[in-house]
Parts: sequence; C-alpha cells; structure tokens
Amino acid sequence: MSTTPPVLAAELAQAWADIQRHHPELPDLAAPESLIGESSSACGHELSFERLLHEAVHGIAAARGVRDTSRAGRYHNRRFLAIAEELGLDHPEEPHPSSGFSLVTLNPEAKRRYRPTIERLQRALKAHTAATAADTARSFRGPAARHGSSGGGVRVKAVCDCGRNVRVVPSVLAQAPIVCGGCGKPFRIPEVVGAAAG
Repeated sequence: MSTTPPVLAAELAQAWADIQRHHPELPDLAAPESLIGESSSACGHELSFERLLHEAVHGIAAARGVRDTSRAGRYHNRRFLAIAEELGLDHPEEPHPSSGFSLVTLNPEAKRRYRPTIERLQRALKAHTAATAADTARSFRGPAARHGSSGGGVRVKAVCDCGRNVRVVPSVLAQAPIVCGGCGKPFRIPEVVGAAAG
C-alpha cells in the first residue's frame, strides 16, 4: 500500500475535521499538503496528530484574535498555553527560554478522544514515509534536501533575467509565475532554463 501526498493530505484534512467537531470555532485547514514534509523547530515536532493539534491551537488563536506567539512565531506564550489546554495538550511547568510553551503533548483524555483519528493518521504517515523513501533512492531532490532544508518541501533556486534569485518549492512555482520586482520577468528554475536553451 502506498500513500501519495494527495492521500496523506486528505487524511490530514479528515483529522483536522475531527478536531473541528470538538472545537467548531477552528477555521478550515487551507492547505493540508503544506504540512507534508515540513517540520518546525518552534513546534519541536515532525508531522503527527500531536503536531496537527498544536497547529489547531494557532488556528483557534487566530480566529479569536489572540496573539499567541512572539519572536517571529518562535516563542509560544501563556495565551497559546491556555488554548492548548482547552484542546487537550499538556505542557512543561516552566517555559523553554527560546520557544516558551511550544513543546506540548497530548493528555490522556485527548489520546482517548482522538484514538481512531491518531491511528488512521499514523498509518497514512507510515505509508507516505515508506513511499517517499523508495522515491528518494532514484530521484534527484536538489541541494536543499542534502542540507536538511526545512519547510513545505525541497526549495531550489529560481532566477530571473536580471540575475536576482529566490528559493522556492518547484510545485509552488508551477502554480503561477512569481514575478521579479526589479525586471518584471518571471523567476525560472535554472535546470528548466538550460533545458529550454539546449
């Protein structure tokens, strides 16, 4: 059984909907696929249900107009902590010096409540990891992968006609052109430029 990113994205969306059933004010998850392959040092978790619940805390904070982080989103304050407790997340007694109360964990009641959801998501994540590990052995993933890039996928350099460059996930660039503010031309991935010239 292999789980492709769209299938995993659907499982993430379903898990989010399960959280919404218990917390109706939680906004919809706009792009579940953006969480695939992404880890956050501020959150301290790789993708899991616990991480999804952590993100749901931020979603509810945004819906309520609550500023739950500072220091460019790294420090999770006591307002984050209060909402995290509502969603069934436990926390250490003292905040971490740089990330505050970001390292939250599921409490026993939340584990019971979401057990079927957690199990379903774990199966999808395991299948996705196995499928992607097989793909990596025979495909080029770019220099960012070799250097442990974090974020919503492997970023590569895209250039414009005036020589400026940006790092971008190829699938994002494929959705619509990203235009340079200097020359007004779209950014392109150099390998594509070289192939077109040849």
